[in-house]
Amino acid sequence: MKNTIYLIGFMGTGKSTIAGYLKQNHGRQIIEMDQVIEEREKMTISRIFEEKGEEYFRSLETELLKELHGRTGLVVSCGGGTPLRASNVDIMHKGGWVVFLTATPETVYERVKNSHNRPLLEKDKNISFIASLMGERQERYEAAADIVITTDGRSAEEICQEIIRKIEEKMALID
Repeated sequence: MKNTIYLIGFMGTGKSTIAGYLKQNHGRQIIEMDQVIEEREKMTISRIFEEKGEEYFRSLETELLKELHGRTGLVVSCGGGTPLRASNVDIMHKGGWVVFLTATPETVYERVKNSHNRPLLEKDKNISFIASLMGERQERYEAAADIVITTDGRSAEEICQEIIRKIEEKMALID
């Protein structure tokens, strides 16, 4: 039975915030993929990208997803690029619900403008670059998603209620 909730979406769309709310109010254990990878590698994501490259980092994401497969009661906050690999999407679909959180480029910019742990944005932190990168990923995110949720101007509670409601509706269709 599908039990894990995988939160995907562009950086700054609210994955960590929503994961925290699902933990606090629905008793789920959080796995912050980027945080786990940083702890294991003993370096920041930015440094992993600099020293070992994006492909190495993406392989670490895939290995972590494989480890998590089969565990229950999780909410996994995925890195922004996690669903860009088809094998990652397959792993997520086998054990959970893939929830795509969306936001406008303007909202994302406001949420990440003071952050320095986003290697893909560090040199181009502006709305037009964010919009371009989001556009490149949009189709892959949508294809991976079981559920799509807009986060602009909404509370964590509203977003989580919608996630739970939509999962329950999909489960009712399966039963």
